[in-house]
Amino acid sequence: MDKETYYNPSGLEAYSMTSPEKFSNGSPVFDNYAGRIVEERGLRVGEAADMYGDITTAEDYGYVTRGLKSRHIQFIALGGTIGTGLFLGIGRAFTQAGPLSLLLGYSFTGCAIFAMMMSLGEMATWLPLPGAIPQFCARYVDGAMGFAVGWNTWYQSAITLCVEIAAASVIIRFWNGADGINVAAWISIVIVIVVFLNIFAVSIYGEAEFCFASIKIITIVGLLIFAFIIDLGGGPTRDRLGFRYWKDPGAMKAYIADGATGRFLGLWSTLVNASFSYGGVEMVAVAAGEAENPRVNIPKAVRRVFWRILFFYVLGSLAIGVMIPYNEPRLLTAQEENPKSGAASPWVIATYRAMVPVLPSIINAVILTSATSSANAFLYTGSRYLYALAQNGQAPRFLLRCSKRGIPFYCILITGSVSLLTYMSCSSGSSTVFTWFQNLSTIASLFTWMSISIAYIRFHAALKAQGVDRNTLAFKSPFQPYTAYFCLIFFALVAIFNGFYVFGSATKKFDVNDFITAYVGIPIYFALYLFWKVFKRTGFVRAGEADIQTGKAALDAADRHWPERRARNWAERVWFWVA
Repeated sequence: MDKETYYNPSGLEAYSMTSPEKFSNGSPVFDNYAGRIVEERGLRVGEAADMYGDITTAEDYGYVTRGLKSRHIQFIALGGTIGTGLFLGIGRAFTQAGPLSLLLGYSFTGCAIFAMMMSLGEMATWLPLPGAIPQFCARYVDGAMGFAVGWNTWYQSAITLCVEIAAASVIIRFWNGADGINVAAWISIVIVIVVFLNIFAVSIYGEAEFCFASIKIITIVGLLIFAFIIDLGGGPTRDRLGFRYWKDPGAMKAYIADGATGRFLGLWSTLVNASFSYGGVEMVAVAAGEAENPRVNIPKAVRRVFWRILFFYVLGSLAIGVMIPYNEPRLLTAQEENPKSGAASPWVIATYRAMVPVLPSIINAVILTSATSSANAFLYTGSRYLYALAQNGQAPRFLLRCSKRGIPFYCILITGSVSLLTYMSCSSGSSTVFTWFQNLSTIASLFTWMSISIAYIRFHAALKAQGVDRNTLAFKSPFQPYTAYFCLIFFALVAIFNGFYVFGSATKKFDVNDFITAYVGIPIYFALYLFWKVFKRTGFVRAGEADIQTGKAALDAADRHWPERRARNWAERVWFWVA
């Protein structure tokens, strides 16, 4: 049978109408076709031909290349998109809610994030596609959801790129020598760096993220050890802190209201802040389409997210809570005057209080590299989401064109051009704009995670309807589909009540501007969904007709050719376990 017969250039809207013959035996009818192309022309052409339907189109547009090695993927999973949220934004949640609320908020959100990542990991291991998430939603749920989540995640990545670049340009002014230089110069430097790291080859991006993530991991481990020593009285002051600040001023700070209600609202506010800090954690699945041996490396990377949550966020929030009180004057002043500067980091304040003079500059340098790394990561993810939309037929087709090195350069240039909005931070009133950006990013992240959960529920049903035994999968997430339902409910509650503080209280009146800032992201997502639903008249995909196969045959054929890594000594065994 000729594959071109069933190829529809309009994208995934055709998937729900695909001939049942394609899935009559649980496998695509083109297994031999895709496998033969992989054998004769290589994996890159084979994947493209399997996705686009013919070799001519595949060679004309090109395709991304699998240039991310195992160590790249593992370190991206551990520290890829961690930016200012962990080092700066966490301070706002701390002063607003107190140490116990901070710890609980990041722990609860971390549990939901890990559960969501397990769902996403199963789908991405089954079908590791570039961009992935919009394609999963379009294939398994509805083309309109694929359109909505695709553009939602793209603008989330683009505006978070702006936020991180702006933060980097402000952080560098921590040092006196940078005061006389216009902030536009620093913005320009960061933009050039992140575009350079993305535009030439995915392996360059992978090496950069490997280095950036290594710095973050070493730093956070060092800070946790530092906090342990300071807490036990090993610092210059010899003052043993213990859990002193959990007693005075207290473990939970009331927010907006008094008593137990206020303490609960303080806890709830940390869930919203944690959602921003965890933003981009799904990047592992985005990179799956360019990972070597994805059926082995992606499950390993997804499991590593647990350690990222535990060490970076849970133990990190605990360390902050024992080192400084939530009413620390210098922290409150820095947050009020310049919340994006390194001086507003609770880690920096803790080193000042411990009287270790060299550490503030070191921590600020790490925050600077983290902001740059995060900007680099969000330019990458944004470009791949745009690429996935083009594959879905929901973005202009010219975006599919890749360079000889497998880089979707139009997607990178368009996403990178949004970073020019960062120059608004050179003018007055920029803080209001970037507060909007941060809120948009948080809501967009929550809707992305909800969409992943819905896509997994339908994927789970599709596997069952099409006779695929989950016990045969390369990676099977536990307790499904109940885990996905839990994630969906949790993130929906956070999204709905994220702006609870705008509705007024005994000390604050209802503010229309705050309401719009908190909730503007919700109508944007549904407007995108309804636009495509009406424009294309898409229907919900039935489980038995969901396309769980297109693009898989070439990957199955390639699985036999990935070299098996064998450790020759104990050092290699340790390294292979780490990376």
